[in-house]
Amino acid sequence: MSKIRSGLSALSLAVGLALAGGSSVLYAEGEPTLSKEDFEKSKNIYFERCAGCHGVLRKGATGKNLEPSYVKKNKDGTEEPAGTLKLGQERLEKIITLGTEGGMVNYDDILSKDEISKMATYIQMQPPVPPEWGMKDQLGSHKLIVPPDQRPKKQMNNINLSNVFSVTLRDSGEVALIDGDTKKIVTIVKAGYAVHISRLSASGRYIYTIGRDGLVSLIDLWMETPQVVATVKSGMDARSVDTSKFKGFEDKYAVVGSYWPPQYTIYEGDTLKPLKIVSTRSMTVDGEYHPEPRVASIVSSPFKPEWVINIKETGLIKLVDYSDIKNLKEVTIESAKFLHDGGWDASKRYFLVAANMSNKVAVVDTKEGKLAALVDTKAKPHPGRGANFVHPKYGPVWATSHLGADVITLIGTDPEKHKDQAWKVVEELKGHGSGSLFVKTHPKSSNLWMDAPLNPEKEIAESVTVYDIKDLSKAPEVLNIAKLAELGTTKGTQRVVHGEYNKAGDEIWFSVWTGKTDPAAIVVMDDKTRKVKTVIKDPKLVTPTGKFNVYNTQHDIY
Repeated sequence: MSKIRSGLSALSLAVGLALAGGSSVLYAEGEPTLSKEDFEKSKNIYFERCAGCHGVLRKGATGKNLEPSYVKKNKDGTEEPAGTLKLGQERLEKIITLGTEGGMVNYDDILSKDEISKMATYIQMQPPVPPEWGMKDQLGSHKLIVPPDQRPKKQMNNINLSNVFSVTLRDSGEVALIDGDTKKIVTIVKAGYAVHISRLSASGRYIYTIGRDGLVSLIDLWMETPQVVATVKSGMDARSVDTSKFKGFEDKYAVVGSYWPPQYTIYEGDTLKPLKIVSTRSMTVDGEYHPEPRVASIVSSPFKPEWVINIKETGLIKLVDYSDIKNLKEVTIESAKFLHDGGWDASKRYFLVAANMSNKVAVVDTKEGKLAALVDTKAKPHPGRGANFVHPKYGPVWATSHLGADVITLIGTDPEKHKDQAWKVVEELKGHGSGSLFVKTHPKSSNLWMDAPLNPEKEIAESVTVYDIKDLSKAPEVLNIAKLAELGTTKGTQRVVHGEYNKAGDEIWFSVWTGKTDPAAIVVMDDKTRKVKTVIKDPKLVTPTGKFNVYNTQHDIY
């Protein structure tokens, strides 16, 4: 069986794409090698499971640098080898098997021993460089399934669209639309692999989804049975999408941020026709060039024709004025590395985003167009969109949980009436474990919920912590949501992830995320009683993860 060199040219990381070129070249004696077949399998596993945190080129971000010959620079100026070749096969297999307390899950219940062994070998080989994806490629991938003039002029179904949940079915490459009133599946549509988020048009008519494979899908909720009416492939790997929401631009544009190639693309809002591509390759806040500055979170301002676009590896935040895309204007704000998820404060003037490997939260004043603060936090903040509520003592706060610490950090957000607390950590709430991805509340709720799905301990990953925000001196309650789902025995941990409220704010939905062939569920909790209200089970719910309520997502309610 031939051995291949991991530096083969133009290798695509996208699932299902064929080998683009290169020849089988033998490695020098003693260097790690894999057969062509095992290399391809490991490459796809890396894309599906690892690239999001460690990067396509393995230079690290939320996760550590995984380059074979990486040299670590110490604070005292000295250098030492710290690459995957230095760690070696045995140690890498142990890390992949058991996970880490910094937020990497254990893969012994996800991958086989053989897959873990080959993955340990694969990351000791040079990373393949995937192809670029420009305007010609995007136009060639664009599919207008139902043109706008052939779509309904009014809502053609009797569904309460404002309380529909768009639910990611990660490993089946689908999105389930679930009626929040009846708890019944309305329809399941094909979307990209591992859809990262769903976002709403300003009108609430269209759902935009973005898959990890770069596939953007436009779903029309007005149709008799909601369906995908347009798709386009934005790149090889992508995570973020949003729309134009400012008055006069409603539903006009969509914007998608890609992980690979590092760029963002502006599309026609009702057709997904690509209009403009902007590269994000540039210097970092440290003054060093980076070849893979991925676009992390994007939010749309309700007060300006402007998107806030966060560039992960550079630590730069772009305020992009879309009022004239032929003469596009950007304001570039320096913050910290590596930028990830974030959300608005309650006023929607200030955007707070985690710079999770700097252990900071950056605060952007979008009215003034400048950085308001860099707030130091515990390790690896990971807010999702965060959570806003009024603290009994400190006034309005925004909350984030953490991948690398078992706390929820509360940051003051009112520089006018609570100036002394503004942009400071006013309190840390003790959680049930690290490895949290999301923290959530609702304006009509008195609860604050936190998950911990990436904790390597089974009991912690299956549970959530819930706090009384009217009296934070009370001990929080820890609830094992997975047990409430009553799924029986599954191959791996039943990870509980992503609380999402219904429109009324009296229910919170959690996904019980299991293996691709295991039964899964969505547990609907009564927010007031903290008791299980409904468990949604269906064989078609394959690895449910993120859930996005139409009304709350449309209006940025969190």
